[in-house]
Amino acid sequence: APGSDTYKGWLFKWTNYLKGYQRRWFVLSNGLLSYYRTQAEMAHTCRGTINLATAHIDTEDACNIVLSSGGRTYHLKASSEVERQRWVTALELAKAKAIRMMNDQSDDSGDEEPTSQSDRSELQGTLKILISKLDDLSTCNDLIAKHGAALQRSLSELEGLKVPLEGGEKIKAVNERATLFRITSNAMINACRDFLDLAETHSRRWQRALQYEREQRTHLEETIEQLAKQHNSLERAWREAPTLVSSPPSAPTNNQGSERVRKEEASDEDEDTEYFDAMEDSPAFITVTASESTQHRRSQSNLSGASGGQASDWNQDDNMSPSCNDVSGKELQPRRQRRTHIPDKPNYSLNLWSIMKNCIGKELSKIPMPVNFNEPLSMLQRLTEDLEYHELLDKAARCDSSLEQMCLVAAFSISSYSTTVHRTAKPFNPLLGETYELDRLEEFGYRSLCEQVSHHPPAAAHHVISQRGWTLWQEITIASKFRGKYLSIMPLGAIHLQFHSSGNHYVWRKVTSTVHNIIVGKLWIDQSGDIEILNHRTKETCQLKFSPYSYFSRDVPRKVTGVVADSGGQAHYVLSGTWDDKIESAKIIQSSRGGSGSEGKQKTVYQTLSPKLLWKKYPLPENAENMYYFSALALTLNEPEDGVALTDSRMRPDQKLMEEGRWDEANSEKQRLEEKQRAARRRREAEATDALDEGREYEGYQPLWFHQRRDSLTGETNFVYKGGYWETKERQDWSMCPDIY
Repeated sequence: APGSDTYKGWLFKWTNYLKGYQRRWFVLSNGLLSYYRTQAEMAHTCRGTINLATAHIDTEDACNIVLSSGGRTYHLKASSEVERQRWVTALELAKAKAIRMMNDQSDDSGDEEPTSQSDRSELQGTLKILISKLDDLSTCNDLIAKHGAALQRSLSELEGLKVPLEGGEKIKAVNERATLFRITSNAMINACRDFLDLAETHSRRWQRALQYEREQRTHLEETIEQLAKQHNSLERAWREAPTLVSSPPSAPTNNQGSERVRKEEASDEDEDTEYFDAMEDSPAFITVTASESTQHRRSQSNLSGASGGQASDWNQDDNMSPSCNDVSGKELQPRRQRRTHIPDKPNYSLNLWSIMKNCIGKELSKIPMPVNFNEPLSMLQRLTEDLEYHELLDKAARCDSSLEQMCLVAAFSISSYSTTVHRTAKPFNPLLGETYELDRLEEFGYRSLCEQVSHHPPAAAHHVISQRGWTLWQEITIASKFRGKYLSIMPLGAIHLQFHSSGNHYVWRKVTSTVHNIIVGKLWIDQSGDIEILNHRTKETCQLKFSPYSYFSRDVPRKVTGVVADSGGQAHYVLSGTWDDKIESAKIIQSSRGGSGSEGKQKTVYQTLSPKLLWKKYPLPENAENMYYFSALALTLNEPEDGVALTDSRMRPDQKLMEEGRWDEANSEKQRLEEKQRAARRRREAEATDALDEGREYEGYQPLWFHQRRDSLTGETNFVYKGGYWETKERQDWSMCPDIY
């Protein structure tokens, strides 16, 4: 019954998006709810347990029950509403009883640690006594069974008697058997009473010891989490502290940038040591810094020390060549003042699970989502944000060495993820034919154009040309799946980068992004996977590894490591850092085979010079936490521009309304635009059907500014820029643009 101490039965439990609800055997006992695949599993395998004392019990509908405790959630379904009510009653009673037991235990002293030698000896002695009592009970049980059988036989013989004279003897024997049975039963009852008394005497102590261990575990988890937060806070404070370090004896005094470099050295030193220490656990290699008498480093360990080095180190022959650091090509000062803030994000609450529970396993782009989960930027604008650190490519274009150029290209590929660390909101899905331009020709020497070239599957084409010696283009298709607890975002498609003077042509692909805690907890994003950057002209490569985050790992969170190698596979540079902060390179002067790693694989030991900073993330603007954590570039992407195409994302009404904080109107406008797009698709399908019936050829939708071509390097067919956009903008003739808004 629901009111008893133990309640058992079948329930359906949500397992995953593939199998859905599965039938499981649940057992409620002593304030714990456990489940098994079958009843037979109760003897050996428990699939999971949840403590009701700290659990929250919720009922979604007529047959569903949701239990959550300590980050663990069970979604259960009963076969009927009556059965559901029985379970809810049993769960509530068990929860109340468990809470009472915890409150009773709180009155006892729990300060002393139950793991001392005396406590351990006492517990062992108690266990021996309990085992002895259990043996007594087992013996009594055997005697009862034996005498009971004899009594049964005697009674049977009594019934078969015919001679009255023999009746007296048999009856006497029966009485003797009954007396013996009564004595044995009394002995068993007394043994049971002794056992219960002993159990009650020690149960409070056991419960207190168990509660102490639980509290210690909770305290340890909270301490680890707090230490992680303090560690990150100390890192940020250390980076932002304007510490001045006196110039080393060998540092030149006539260098104009010496003061700035000394600040950079002081603020980055400890972080670099941490990054290289963490590389001991990387699956591929270990880095050791070469000891040179000419280098004045703070850290004299066998691992790499300070990152900034001296001001003259950057231009030595054994580091980046002077051409890579020529400051003559620095950006011009912007000719116009860009905006630095947008309206604060409204604080609207919304139950995510009520929307997402019916979307498990579906393609994200096909789920109708309110703007509450969006940020006021489209996917085209998010692609454009890859250019936040375009100066890395400007610098790479001036490099004489292709290997040094590869290091900067790798840093650029990593820098595109730096804006995602706090950006857990979803960008707007672009409408078919939507475009976005970013014209920074006068300020930074480049022009960027994106166009949504396909809707199913969603695909965007991007083309950037710079007057500073490089061209970048890509076609990205976003494949995304909602997995129940997390969201996987897989960008498909290659990114091409070509430098005009050298002809070096680099190709790479993006890694998988994962948004965690979709249902319960604070959203956070992680990047994981490998990137291979290939220079098709020289066949040089860079292998980058994005390590997935692990709470108990000794590695630095969001760690990235990499090796730059020539066409023969010889490694020349080691890259290290994090995708949300900075990346450094260290020139390899010697390599050797090291010992085995944690997985038994032999690692390569690279002896390197001191690491040099390649890229460091810009600080977020003031009040960024209330502006969707936008970077300085992202804040300007929706700023009105004169003369842009009618299909530009800046003109999209629902996006503008959301940025202004008018979310209800934005939701209505978003539904109108999506319905308009569906109507246009139905119209094209009808035209295709008519053309097929008439035997005509139907071309289908064709993008305005991009066309499909086969890539000679990768062999893939993708959309590339066919020209004409910027000339059309100069003429201000947008008559060919479709009416999508």
